[in-house]
Amino acid sequence: MTYQEDDLLPISGIQHFLFCRRQWALIEIEKQWEENIFTIEGSQLHKRVDDPFENQSGPGLIVSRSLPVRSFKLGLSGVCDIVEFHPSKDGVNLAGHSGLWEPILIEYKRGLPKPDSRDEVQLCAQAICLEEMLSVSVEKAYLYYGKTRHRTEISLDQELRDLVTNSAKEMHQLYSRGYTPKARYKKECKSCSLAEICLPTLQTEANDVKKYLQHFLEENQ
Repeated sequence: MTYQEDDLLPISGIQHFLFCRRQWALIEIEKQWEENIFTIEGSQLHKRVDDPFENQSGPGLIVSRSLPVRSFKLGLSGVCDIVEFHPSKDGVNLAGHSGLWEPILIEYKRGLPKPDSRDEVQLCAQAICLEEMLSVSVEKAYLYYGKTRHRTEISLDQELRDLVTNSAKEMHQLYSRGYTPKARYKKECKSCSLAEICLPTLQTEANDVKKYLQHFLEENQ
């Protein structure tokens, strides 16, 4: 399936989607958002790298900041923090530059590496967009974390690519239905910026009461 321009969803949403489908739906479908210390720190970190007027070039290196990307196959669009272009015989032509250049994608994140693969999935989605736009193969990319202050190389293998494809497909299915999944409380809810909107504890307790009453009625029929 190929999506149209008006169908494209934000690449950044795929990270929210893997963290919590309800959080993603509250942001993308219901258009709700709240700032907390984690989102503010993340925004400040990106301000230092997402300046399209700070592109750099020199012998053997071209640095493009805040590069817009999109994929009509995934139905996603967004912005890459930094894409470095290095000379390579397997690279691509770039307007205004001679020779062939290999894109090296770098995504900036606050804090430390996550216990799951949501950062890697967002990075891989950006890489797939680059591949589609430039007709080039991107086999690896990098995550830079604010706490560790160094790049972590990520291999963009088939398993990761399949997770991107399947997640994007499910995102579009939920979006087209306008469906927001029900709340399910977990320990990560404490750090969620939408906790006051989502109210996972109250909804979970309400669901537990409903299940108890249903079970009680069934036993006493």
